[in-house]
Amino acid sequence: MGRERAGGDVLFLSQRIPYPPNNGDKIRAWHFLQHLAQHRAVHLGCFIDDPADWAHAGAIEKRCASSCILPLSPRWAKLRSLVGFGSGEALTLPYFRRRAMQEWVAQTVRRHRPGLIFVYSSAMAQYVQEVPRGDERRVLDMVDMDSQKWLQYAERKAGPARFVYRRESRLLHRFERQSVRRFDATLFVSPAEARLFRRLTPEARGGVDFVCNGVATEHFDPALALPDPFEPGTRAVVFTGTMDYWPNIDAVTWFADALWPAIHGADPASRFVIVGANPASQVRALAKRRGILVTGRVPDVRPYLAHAAVAVAPLRVAQGVQNKVLEAMSMARPVVATPQALDGIDIARQPAVAMAETAEAFAAAVTAFLRRPPSDALGLGNRAFVQRHHDWPEALHRLSRLCAIPADRDARAVSA
Repeated sequence: MGRERAGGDVLFLSQRIPYPPNNGDKIRAWHFLQHLAQHRAVHLGCFIDDPADWAHAGAIEKRCASSCILPLSPRWAKLRSLVGFGSGEALTLPYFRRRAMQEWVAQTVRRHRPGLIFVYSSAMAQYVQEVPRGDERRVLDMVDMDSQKWLQYAERKAGPARFVYRRESRLLHRFERQSVRRFDATLFVSPAEARLFRRLTPEARGGVDFVCNGVATEHFDPALALPDPFEPGTRAVVFTGTMDYWPNIDAVTWFADALWPAIHGADPASRFVIVGANPASQVRALAKRRGILVTGRVPDVRPYLAHAAVAVAPLRVAQGVQNKVLEAMSMARPVVATPQALDGIDIARQPAVAMAETAEAFAAAVTAFLRRPPSDALGLGNRAFVQRHHDWPEALHRLSRLCAIPADRDARAVSA
């Protein structure tokens, strides 16, 4: 018997609920899901690991023909991931493995015979392993190489943690190599990330491509009348991000320890403002230091960017493209960032973006931007760069092509 012909629906798997689009991976997943839902009926399988996101589950369900949204407790997921030591697999896989999700995936494929299976993040590729192959197109969006991120973690750790992270890097890359053979296309967030994967995975010749992240420039627009969240006279140095994420924790603690004393000493009116949900204890402790503010979760990061003197991305561990950098640029803010934070963003000849690797160079660049007058329009070039190179419509057109969705197909979006 021949393979059963697929239908027109989309099975969309994501490791986290792609709404609200308030951090890097959710922003990309949300735009992709919303775009696909304009052309096909979408069946969404995902997890919620932040209790605050349950308030938004109904909004995403309205976009979908069906859904399976399961709770994921990070504490219990870490305990369950330990079975990977016995099974010889990457700990990431049992962390995101649930029988209920696997059963829902199998049932959805049997019932709807999707024409496209779209998997967002390598960890969710495990749910497609046992699905019989039909005529559907299979697309895996790895975004970036998680295995390389674990290797970066290992380089900054010592003792048992270094061993565990190196093991995770090696075994997750083995799974990434296995996964790419099961999909028609494997996507990354930038040409640089796709080249890295090809170099480290020589057998991945065809099907490896990229779709760049975009920015909703009409939303991140400095022309909008946004309230000033700072005290009068404040020259704010702003960092945005989810603050229980280890690379972000490492970034702000390094900035506070190695850079901030010199910056604040040169400009006592300056404030280092850390904006983002779920600040870890190390981050909360920084608020006790002179000139440092930790906001926690805020309803909207844009006012903090709009009224910042400079945005910083002092990331020492990073993979792929950093949305925090693109959003600050879209808001016409000067940006100072490490080379790791600018990887995948071609910022050559952008005078309002400074790349700095050492603490001394970073502090000097931030201080130089703080000395500019508040009316300085230098950052407008940053916004123009984002409008030219990181436009969502162009990125989504590329996504349609890679997912084999005809550009002229009639949209049938589900009302929100």
